[in-house]
Amino acid sequence: MRDFFCTINLDQEEVFRTQVVEKSLSPYFGEEFYFEIPRTFQWLSFYIYDKSVLQKDLRIGKVSIKKEDLCNYTGKENWFMLQPVDSNSEVQGKVHLELKLNELITDNGSVCQQLVVHIKECHGLPLINGQNCDPYATVSLVGPSRNDQKKTKVKKKTSNPQFNETFYFEVTRSSSYTKKSQFQVEEEDIEKLEVRYLLQPRENGNKSSKTDDLGSLRLNICYTEDCVLPSEYYTSLRNLLLKSSDVQPISASAAYILSEVCRDKYDAVLPLVRLLLHHHKLVPFVAAVAELDLKDTQEANTIFRGNSLATRCVDEMMKIVGKHYLKVTLKPVIDEICESPKPCEIDPIKLREGDNVEANMENLRYYVDKVFREIVRSSISCPTLMCDVFYSLRHLAAKRFPNDPHVQYSAVSSFVFLRFFAVAVVSPHTFHLRPHHPDAQTSRTLTLISKAIQTLGSWGSLTKTKLVRLLKFFLISNILFIESSYESLFMSIYFYFQSSFKETFMCEFFKTFQEEKFTESVKKFLDDVSSTESKEPSGVSEPVHLKEGEMYKRAQGRTRIGKKNFKKRWFCLTSREFTYHKQQDKEPIFTIPIKNILAVEKLDENSFNKKNMFQVLHGEKPLYIQANNCVEASEWIEALCRVTRCNQKRLSFYHPSAFLNGNWLCCKATIESTEGCARCTADVPADTQIEIDGDRETERIYSLFTINRSKLQKLEEACGSIAVYQGPRKEPDDYSNFTIEDSVATFHTLQQIIDIIEKLNESHEKYQKKRSSSAKYGMYFEKNKSWDEARLFGVEIMKRKPNCWKSFLTETNWPTWMKKETGMF
Repeated sequence: MRDFFCTINLDQEEVFRTQVVEKSLSPYFGEEFYFEIPRTFQWLSFYIYDKSVLQKDLRIGKVSIKKEDLCNYTGKENWFMLQPVDSNSEVQGKVHLELKLNELITDNGSVCQQLVVHIKECHGLPLINGQNCDPYATVSLVGPSRNDQKKTKVKKKTSNPQFNETFYFEVTRSSSYTKKSQFQVEEEDIEKLEVRYLLQPRENGNKSSKTDDLGSLRLNICYTEDCVLPSEYYTSLRNLLLKSSDVQPISASAAYILSEVCRDKYDAVLPLVRLLLHHHKLVPFVAAVAELDLKDTQEANTIFRGNSLATRCVDEMMKIVGKHYLKVTLKPVIDEICESPKPCEIDPIKLREGDNVEANMENLRYYVDKVFREIVRSSISCPTLMCDVFYSLRHLAAKRFPNDPHVQYSAVSSFVFLRFFAVAVVSPHTFHLRPHHPDAQTSRTLTLISKAIQTLGSWGSLTKTKLVRLLKFFLISNILFIESSYESLFMSIYFYFQSSFKETFMCEFFKTFQEEKFTESVKKFLDDVSSTESKEPSGVSEPVHLKEGEMYKRAQGRTRIGKKNFKKRWFCLTSREFTYHKQQDKEPIFTIPIKNILAVEKLDENSFNKKNMFQVLHGEKPLYIQANNCVEASEWIEALCRVTRCNQKRLSFYHPSAFLNGNWLCCKATIESTEGCARCTADVPADTQIEIDGDRETERIYSLFTINRSKLQKLEEACGSIAVYQGPRKEPDDYSNFTIEDSVATFHTLQQIIDIIEKLNESHEKYQKKRSSSAKYGMYFEKNKSWDEARLFGVEIMKRKPNCWKSFLTETNWPTWMKKETGMF
């Protein structure tokens, strides 16, 4: 049995890693990672590691999926065979070459062929542990009886090396020279030769491994790549979606139809919620779909427990607007649990030898009390939007079940406790409450706390009245058993609670919680977070922790003897200040108040020959920081920009490179205080809470409608069929899974959707055509040349130098028309 973890890599740059699954040969990770891809890439890769305490972690195998093939696997689970990690297969990037084949006549009259290989440069080589490599290239001419190899110089600390070296290889002919073949190349000789260029390192490259010995990895990948047009193209679709909450019935609206035709509701919910949120239309839409959801709910105790459109929308809304709320409420206590863990295992099956179950139960009770107390005191911090949604859900539930006074509480607790706080407690790294995965023991503690919070949160509806009704139920049940004792009655109640808690040991644990104060605290908290009354903060609000983690910073040279090298530091961003520390939980070494930050921008790689760098411009010298990967760098820049965009003294211009050796590398200005030479990417104040690109979300919805065009047509046919024939249906129809309350209204909306999609299709086709006409092949096709000009230009070049293959990338072939018209290939 071994300890495994899995990493997610863009090319060879690690961007995420799972927690370690201990002592298993079939590890289940069960983790989700959602991230924007901030750069171009060729492969999405997953590496399985065997965790080692004393030695370097061992790479067991990998799954690599080409970017072009991701669409074949998106939206469904697939098993992938693990492949061996071969050093040769790990090399990635682009090589810029010039190849030329010459015929030479020697002094004695014989003919030989000479191959000229000019290695100009490489681009996009992989990072090694987040750092640039020391690359060199080897070129080999390989044949049946020869292997000539030449090597370039090593270029230090770069992933885009400039070589500009030329190598000459003599190609020996197998036959003697004749005038007839003086200017010809014998195909049988040349075809036996091939040019190889491999980028080092190649150690262990010859080791073989049986792929079927490595196992398999099960993945569910959802990859989307959207081409966002100018905003005016989306006006019709955007307006149709935004008026969804006003459509009667709601099932005939464009937003609801989107959720009906998508195979996975989550695909529809994510862009839909963000778009409605951006245009302040989310609350009425959630209320409308929740009312439809309640029509099908027969029992009050099952309210909002399924994965309907309403529950999915509320879940996604809480994730978007509740990030800061979670951090200010749970982060301090989660930090305490993770950094000073106490044993809390109370399951007799999982107890280790020497464990004291009573002491563990006390520790668990201490943690649960603390988490519960922080939650019920946090109503003042609950975002207004969440309160507005909870208010709507509460009143809709009370209207649906007027005889149950407690359903108004369970309608809210099913979200805020079960789907928000409890989920964040069990997965703090997913909600950015912790930078790293907790260890196995701490994860188990968090799981037990989460179970307890879920149960305590549902106690708002478990009042004495409900207990009396429960007693009456069991008394009626026992009329059939006249001889049964009160002991059997209370045993029945005991088993009822036991089934609610699922595990016996949790039932025993909750015997200590049966106090009226918990019920009252929950009810008061639920009253507060589902109220539309304005909340006045008590006292000075605490700073909100927005992001933290380990990165490298370059010394700012604040002291004369200080070296300007890179050091690893712990960074912390709050709503008040940006700090870095020698270690986590240590006092800050340097602090920048948020109000003093003038700009946050990327830093050119050529400044320090390091990738993933950005700069924080403030009153003093710029602070240069290197993140561990491109995703992390993008997230830090976004978080810093979001919290500083309302600063009054923000810069409009900045220097994209550093000031080194007496001048700015970007504009060559020699005065350090010179105004920047490039415009800042974000110099307009914006909403610091939520930043959403409405056009991009609308484009995503358009793509979903396009992908599910056949379902739209089926739904349209179903509406037409219902409108024609209104009689009873005995056999299930193709549209039995669709919700069609009003066939005429639904049909009308579908026609609008299809018409809009067709027009957007035309716009996308025109854009792609225009884009193709301005695409450049190799280095010759200029950006603004028309296709005909570029075509003639390429043909002329090839006719002029028929034996020369000019400057091509290894991944690009000459177009077919060029091969035919030049007659040289």
